[in-house]
Amino acid sequence: MAEFATDVLVLGSGSAGLVAALTAAAQGLSVVVLEKTDRVGGTTAMSGAGTWIPANHLAAAAGIADSVEEALTYIRAGAPEGWAETEAPLWEAFVRAAPDMLRFVEARTPLKFALTPEPDPLRTLPGAKAQGRMMSPLPLSRWRAGRFAFRIRRSTIPEIFTYHEAVTTDLYHKPYRTALSLWPQLVWRFLTNARGKGTALVTGLLRGCLDAGVHVVLGARAVALTQDATGAVTGATVERKGRRESWTARRGVVIATGGFEWDSRLMARHFPGPVDYLGSPDAHDGDGQRMAEAAGAALARMDQATITPSIPVRYQGKVLAQPVPFHTEPNAMLVNRHGRRFVNELTFNIGEQIDRRDPATGEPVHLPCWVISDSVLLDRLPPARWAARADPGWLRQAADLAGLAAQIGVPEAALADSVARFNAAAIAGADEEFGRPARPDPAAAGDKRRRAGIEPIARPAFLAMPFNRSILGTKGGARTNERAEVLRPDGSVIPGLFAAGIAMANPIGTRNVGTGTTIGPNMAWGYIAGMRLAQRNLGPTP
Repeated sequence: MAEFATDVLVLGSGSAGLVAALTAAAQGLSVVVLEKTDRVGGTTAMSGAGTWIPANHLAAAAGIADSVEEALTYIRAGAPEGWAETEAPLWEAFVRAAPDMLRFVEARTPLKFALTPEPDPLRTLPGAKAQGRMMSPLPLSRWRAGRFAFRIRRSTIPEIFTYHEAVTTDLYHKPYRTALSLWPQLVWRFLTNARGKGTALVTGLLRGCLDAGVHVVLGARAVALTQDATGAVTGATVERKGRRESWTARRGVVIATGGFEWDSRLMARHFPGPVDYLGSPDAHDGDGQRMAEAAGAALARMDQATITPSIPVRYQGKVLAQPVPFHTEPNAMLVNRHGRRFVNELTFNIGEQIDRRDPATGEPVHLPCWVISDSVLLDRLPPARWAARADPGWLRQAADLAGLAAQIGVPEAALADSVARFNAAAIAGADEEFGRPARPDPAAAGDKRRRAGIEPIARPAFLAMPFNRSILGTKGGARTNERAEVLRPDGSVIPGLFAAGIAMANPIGTRNVGTGTTIGPNMAWGYIAGMRLAQRNLGPTP
């Protein structure tokens, strides 16, 4: 078996792994990133790269006041009941590290971030801000990634547009007109091989890593962690090119391998019931979680995930999730398996509502769920028409509600009553039942992806589209402390083992506090892990 050695071994090349590698390398350590697939970037590269970072320097430069204390107040107020008992130290570690991480990344890479106009979505909570915590990277040429320029994973969403353009233009409803209005920028990006969103983020982080001397190896799958007699992690066994290799990591190993959503057994255990589409690389099948558990780690938050309203799209021979908030169209409502409307469709954490479980059985309460609309939606929202071609089984149509109810298996009377109540609210201009704004909401005017107001569902054909769970990444894994060190069930540290991103027991779970509370915290935990690795002694950890 071939043997290799380095100071730090990072498993996974998404935002958490690359920031961990960059941080450790900047502290003078030798670092190797092992990527299981032949593409760099993981779920990060497929994302819109919306990034939530409180108390950051961009907000300060824009004259927006924010503080660590206000951000912690907001996170605490928005967290699920009981989470503070275990997650409070991790919330504080994230909020304190994130601003430093952002300055570090901008200083050490070609990445430049810009604020978006989005408010904190839970805006009635104490500590919420009307702007300043959401941002995304500006476009970068993929040529900056050098030999990896064409090895950055492609997305299910068009990377030629920036996240800012997706938010501030009417790209979803008028894609051709929007593209025409942006043609000078789009032509320039084509000519320079520049892209936005997750492609830009991975390109910039990769460039920073390469400049810092990080060695990135593709097609290298870690299959087991190696440990010494005391249980400390000393490296990993790796499969590459049909052979096994032994990698020694003198300072430690960082698990940043992403989620387990492509493992059917784990999904059946932790996410019982229907799942519509997945929006991550199919290599995300729980390697990191299994390796950590085998090394003695406690796993936690395995029932948490980034659950995002999505439509089907063809991607590398599969049908995957493309995030599109089609359920928020004015003439669209949600019903559960009983044919009853049960939620305000504009609820920010709609995925949590969809995934609600029975506390006694753990089974989903509402699933299967459906978006109910009419033919006006297909006129307004071209991506819905494209989705119907990508997966012909996605869209159900009927001339009347009775026929639609029969197709989706819900009681006819219940569905008809739900539509009648929704239509009455639209006509009255007040949704007394669920509190959905029936007219444009000025506080959300900065986000053009969602059409405000309520309109009757009245023009045949009537439509039903599944709205169960589209998962961009699970968020459960090894339990860590506030220094990203992996813990055993008794709370003791496994020396030499770290976890970051969605491979860790994520302290901000399904209930997000902002659109970018996957990418922002992922990067921050990579930074925390990298800093701790640099501080760690080569001898036994106390």
